[in-house]
Amino acid sequence: FVEKILRVQPNVKMLYLLVRASDSESATQRFHKEVIEKDIFRVLRNNLGANLESFLFERVTPISGDIRDENFGIKDSILIEEMWKEIDIVLNSAATTNFDERYDVALGINTYGALHVLNFAKKCIKLKVLLHVSTAYVSSERGGNILESPLHMEDTPKRTSRLVINAEKEVVEEYLDRLRVQGATNEEITSTMKDLGTKRAKLYGWPNTYVYTKALGEMILGQFHQNLPLAIIRPTMVTSTYKEPFSGWIEGARTMDGVINAYGKGRLKIFLGHPNSILDVIPADMVVNSIIMAMVTHANKSSQIIFHVGSSLRNPMKLSSLSIFIYQYFTQNPWIDRNGKSINVSQVKIFSSIASFQAYMDIQYILPLKVLWLANLVLCQYYRGLCINLNRKVRVVMRLVDLYKPYVFFTGSFDDSNTEKLRMAIRESDVDVNLFYFDPRCIDWEDYIMNTHIPGLTKYSMKP
Repeated sequence: FVEKILRVQPNVKMLYLLVRASDSESATQRFHKEVIEKDIFRVLRNNLGANLESFLFERVTPISGDIRDENFGIKDSILIEEMWKEIDIVLNSAATTNFDERYDVALGINTYGALHVLNFAKKCIKLKVLLHVSTAYVSSERGGNILESPLHMEDTPKRTSRLVINAEKEVVEEYLDRLRVQGATNEEITSTMKDLGTKRAKLYGWPNTYVYTKALGEMILGQFHQNLPLAIIRPTMVTSTYKEPFSGWIEGARTMDGVINAYGKGRLKIFLGHPNSILDVIPADMVVNSIIMAMVTHANKSSQIIFHVGSSLRNPMKLSSLSIFIYQYFTQNPWIDRNGKSINVSQVKIFSSIASFQAYMDIQYILPLKVLWLANLVLCQYYRGLCINLNRKVRVVMRLVDLYKPYVFFTGSFDDSNTEKLRMAIRESDVDVNLFYFDPRCIDWEDYIMNTHIPGLTKYSMKP
């Protein structure tokens, strides 16, 4: 987002960029190392050469802070007054995206962080719009056509329990207090908080802590934004750039990328999911373009609007298609391991039901593990280390299956009527459609996955 703004609108007056850091010097160092030095700035770097840093620091002010705190914990009163006076657009894309994040951490960032951003935005006297980046999967595990509808406290997927956000905060504090009194280690606290997040998410009908706490964040914004212009962008699974500033750039391995990574390295032989399940993915540059256009069109409108940004409705890609694409790619371009050896891959065996997958795991791993445990007892703990290691791996696999199950059996599609109206408005205006494209219908999935996404993933995110 920062790169796009600076490249197409170099006369922007100022971007205040919140960076989690201990002080302003550390924030500047992080901005330099984790933003400026990234390959995403290659086009600007080539255009500006030695002038890049001066260009950036004239237009971007890194701010040391944290959205988990009121006013982001900014101590400089002069700076914060300046921000409230000058800022006219607020964008919140901060989140922890771990599916099984600690509940206290996820609640602090994804839920209360959204509230802190809203409270800050209300103090900006020139504010035209607050834009919040959420996720389409706040819809939980519903199928069918999923509308761009706001979330309300009483609209939980499971209506058996009434959701009260402040009560959830109290639950977290009670658990933490109890653990501290018991003298729990940091590892025990982390494990308990992760389990608590998953438990609370499933209690109310969400599959994991991430989408649950993002849903809570949306609920807070909807309830308290009052007349403040609020646009919520709900992207699906974000993948590498389609073409801007160049194709294939990605940072980190996203949802389906962990599967591609493991498969290319020969670690993945089987996979769980229905072959006809829809993998709703959208390139990062299309998400950024939709954010910018939503800012423009929703400015000064005292209402809330939601935009689904994905591909399942207009240009769906099936799980079976992805399995073919990755097999073809790594057959033609095998991964080279640390020893310089090519990794040979075979087609992934896809289990289309939990029952068939569980039967395979029982026969191949769980029953042999039980036999090994018995041998270990007979031989006076001779295989103890091996048993513990294999048992840990099985538990990790089954936990991942539980976390990703809602996505590999996803049958719905995300309605994008508001987003389509946004596209139509751009086509009817004098805005350069080629510069602010976000229509998934233009994507050839085989070409994109084979020639853009996986090459980008192997370059930027797949480590030896």
